[in-house]
Amino acid sequence: MMLRVFLVLFLVALASSSFHRVPKLSDPLGLGLGWELHELQVEDYVKGSVWPKPQLESQTGAVFKLTPQNFKFVITGPSCDVLEEAIQRYKRLTFPDNVGESKKNLSEITQLSIIVIDKYEKLTLESDESYKLDVLTPTSILVAYTVWGALRGLESFSQIVHQDPDGFYFANGTHIDDYPRFHHRGFMIDTSRHYLNVSVILQFLDAMSYSKFNVLHWHVVDDQSFPFVSKTFPQLSDEGAINNKTHIYTQDDVEKILEYARLRGIRVIPEFDTPGHTFSWRSITNLLTPCYSHGKPTGSLGPINPTIESNYEFLTDFFKEIAERFPDKYVHLGGDEVPFNCWQSNPGITEFMMGMGYGTNYSLLEQYYEQKLLKIVGSLDKEYIIWQEVVDNGVEVLPDTVVNVWKSPWKNEIAKVTGLGLKAILSSCWYLNYISYGNDWHKYYQCDPQDFVGTDKQKELVMGGTGCMWGEFVDATNVLPRTWPRALAVGERLWSNKYVTDLNDADKRLWEHRCRYIRRGIPAEPGVQSQYCRHEWYY
Repeated sequence: MMLRVFLVLFLVALASSSFHRVPKLSDPLGLGLGWELHELQVEDYVKGSVWPKPQLESQTGAVFKLTPQNFKFVITGPSCDVLEEAIQRYKRLTFPDNVGESKKNLSEITQLSIIVIDKYEKLTLESDESYKLDVLTPTSILVAYTVWGALRGLESFSQIVHQDPDGFYFANGTHIDDYPRFHHRGFMIDTSRHYLNVSVILQFLDAMSYSKFNVLHWHVVDDQSFPFVSKTFPQLSDEGAINNKTHIYTQDDVEKILEYARLRGIRVIPEFDTPGHTFSWRSITNLLTPCYSHGKPTGSLGPINPTIESNYEFLTDFFKEIAERFPDKYVHLGGDEVPFNCWQSNPGITEFMMGMGYGTNYSLLEQYYEQKLLKIVGSLDKEYIIWQEVVDNGVEVLPDTVVNVWKSPWKNEIAKVTGLGLKAILSSCWYLNYISYGNDWHKYYQCDPQDFVGTDKQKELVMGGTGCMWGEFVDATNVLPRTWPRALAVGERLWSNKYVTDLNDADKRLWEHRCRYIRRGIPAEPGVQSQYCRHEWYY
């Protein structure tokens, strides 16, 4: 009871504007509380700017000093392993250098009090990530409904704290009331075209957390290799991995990645793409379609053969394992770029088509496969994401299907998908594996997932977006610098208010945030022309 009273008093005292999900608390007890706040002014030289830009950010005009030895993070209210671990992590991130106290005659912040109102619940698409942060002296205060909001607030606090050229720590008096615009803020990595070491994936998760991404879309396997070690079907990686001793993800590896992501507020959605992109699945007898030419087998294999009933038994057993190994509600089932020519050449499939009354409409064969697969995965208490081609080919999908839009013109596509009443995730604008000279992140920054002709109801069906780094020319040597800081543009577009579009402001803040990445051990390439970062020499 006392804890609840204490929390209410804190909330009343701090509320100068609302959380995303609660009404404004204006001073209900008549205590005369209030703020005299000034809008943030971005100057040529920024220090302590926040990325992605908060929904509401105001500065009091005060400047405070901090000393690592004098400062502590204090949890008030419910705690959990995520928050305890985050405090240890943010001690290092906020104070990378153990310097003494500045001699400047400034008030000192000695504590950040962290108040999480709700008990721990696992991160989901619907989780509340809002937070309020007040940078005050001697005690700054962070309030969030969930631990996931607290993580986002800790990241913002770590960015507001900055160092002068002598290494001393300072912070501008700031009030932030923040929440994400979209619930799905993802980034995709491809571990089939080139294998990525677990250590690199963990670094990538760190980099994502520094810009408040919350979904790792893991494109685990493809034609080129099958690095995922299945307990049920070990032959998949034994015969499908580039190297079945070194270029694989064991059960322990997967668990390590999932736990590392959880502690950073990141969901992991695996993608096992079928029926195409499955050559590396060839160890499963009769799974893939034998291709023919002039009535004779060519020796090559095409997509999964939808006409063999035992293949659905395999898929049921395989995705049952995936559902157990990956705790998130969603699985990405791919479905893109299915080549019909091999199906068309196979006499057994032709006979099946005629028997089903499909004629020569191979989209109906694709629909037959997809509907059976979606029912299999749905029976495992999972929901599913597919690439847009499934819908483009006229396949009638189940109403809870989420469509990942990746082709252009994307505005027409996302209008079509949402017009069918289906949820959508946008990737088209954000294929960061394509590179060019200069500030190409500007075009990513200017892409808005709701910038299409449609009703308000259609736009509400847009869950968010996913940036992509495909692996044809990307491996562990370049996946981090090629992605960062360019992916910051995606992160801000998915988090911040849709009216946050000032590229001059973004240039200055991205410059500072890229420097933080360098300081935190992420080899992010320059994102703003000829602007120097203090710690560049580390690389």
